Amino acid sequence: MLSEEVARFVVDVKALSKALSFPKESVQALKGVVGGKMLARMKKESVDCPVENTTISFILCFSCDNFLRRAKGKVDCKGHKLQ
Repeated sequence: MLSEEVARFVVDVKALSKALSFPKESVQALKGVVGGKMLARMKKESVDCPVENTTISFILCFSCDNFLRRAKGKVDCKGHKLQ
């Protein structure tokens, strides 16, 4: 049986009226994984990243190595340092 990663941080997902900026490569990487409507909704969401101590787009959070899962408007984060 695989060991389950433990979330060090639980972060709320916030809805925005206008999308935050993020690299185009992040969206291109997600196009095959996530549907169009879901991707459009993810662009207009943000999180307060505990690792970077800033507000970032949910697209960046979703593609981060620390991302574990999203459930009920919350994101579980490993909280490890990024290289």
